[in-house]
Amino acid sequence: MGTLGSLRRKAVATAAAVGALSLVVGCSGDSDSVTGGSKDGDKVTITMGLFGVMGIKETGLLEEYEKNNPGVTIKAEIAGDEQTYYTALQTKLAAGKGLKDVQGIEIGRAKEITETRADMFADFADIPGTDHFLPWKQSQITTKDGKVLGLGTDIGPMAVCYRKDYFEKAGLPTDREEVSKLWAGDWKKYVEVGRTFKKNFKGDGVAYTDSASGLFNAMVYGYPEQYYDEQGDLIYDTNPAVKEAWALASDAAEEDLTAKLRQFQPGWDPGLSNGTFATAVCPAWMLSHISEKAGDVNKGKWDVARAPKGANWGGSFLGVIEESPVKEEAQKLVAWLTAPEQQARIFKDLGNIPSSQKALEDPTVKAVKNDYFSGAPLGEIFGAAAQEIPDKQVLGRKDGTIKDTFSQGLALVEQGTPRDEAWKTTSERVKKA
Repeated sequence: MGTLGSLRRKAVATAAAVGALSLVVGCSGDSDSVTGGSKDGDKVTITMGLFGVMGIKETGLLEEYEKNNPGVTIKAEIAGDEQTYYTALQTKLAAGKGLKDVQGIEIGRAKEITETRADMFADFADIPGTDHFLPWKQSQITTKDGKVLGLGTDIGPMAVCYRKDYFEKAGLPTDREEVSKLWAGDWKKYVEVGRTFKKNFKGDGVAYTDSASGLFNAMVYGYPEQYYDEQGDLIYDTNPAVKEAWALASDAAEEDLTAKLRQFQPGWDPGLSNGTFATAVCPAWMLSHISEKAGDVNKGKWDVARAPKGANWGGSFLGVIEESPVKEEAQKLVAWLTAPEQQARIFKDLGNIPSSQKALEDPTVKAVKNDYFSGAPLGEIFGAAAQEIPDKQVLGRKDGTIKDTFSQGLALVEQGTPRDEAWKTTSERVKKA
């Protein structure tokens, strides 16, 4: 579910998620105990704290688990906004009470959890049947001494969503294979296509892409190191990957190739429904949001092409609190929810790409297509993109905060601030954060 908006699923199916706050298979309030779970003979109650649209509730998996495990009751609460969720989680971890037995962890928070709260989470290293994940996925939630603090749910391999009707009006190819070739191997080609689009498109009120920050994120997340190095030191101001992404995103902003609409921020949803941009860099988990907000009137107008380069933007984990009175039962539940079969089911129902290598190789996953996006073979496109993600993904404690700060900085460029001045402002904000 998205996953930092940076906060990955922030605003994905917001109405449904907000409605789910009271929610899922039941609801549980805060408690003076460490967690809300309990055990009474053969009866076990497991509580869960989730965010966004992780697919666990939406696909009926919790009810199925209860049915197959008599005596087990699962009570889950879902926050629509990950930032609000994580702020509350930090407070409860510090207090050592009021937690759920199972807590969702967004990828941008994983490093902070492994470095500062490892003692609060149970170890999954020796839990059987959990060796099917992409190697780099589990490394993100593993401490330096080998403690595995959770199991992966989805990942965020990258693609480019585009409007076929707008490409046709601009004299560009509309077939997804031909479109993919336009920018294959280089994000600079993607921007060059934007220049052609702007020159040739006949009509007003349509930009080539939604935002400079979307392009920036896609580029940065294609590199093993982004804002931190492996020693945990900030390197954003010297990392060529960040500087290259900033320069190209600034080019797009200054040349008016963007609609100046940051993803998941006010104005972006109306931009989707009103068709005010022709492309959007889209991790897999974003497609359900695009289809919902763009609406039925735009069904079949959107398609999905391969991104110029492989990258991962988003993903989550499920961890279990060490002091939970139902720790073993909760770990068993998490292992089942993240098993290949369940990950494949969530992908087929919602489009969240599995972090399980075994699930990615499932023929039914590879065969998944999406009618809204012109029958795009999402299983093939995102499955292949997942294999292109760098094996090493260096995370830092404040990755999510830094990503948001850079998005705000590029918004300044879109509003007319000189890029050097916007960079200086962004750098100062990062240091303060």
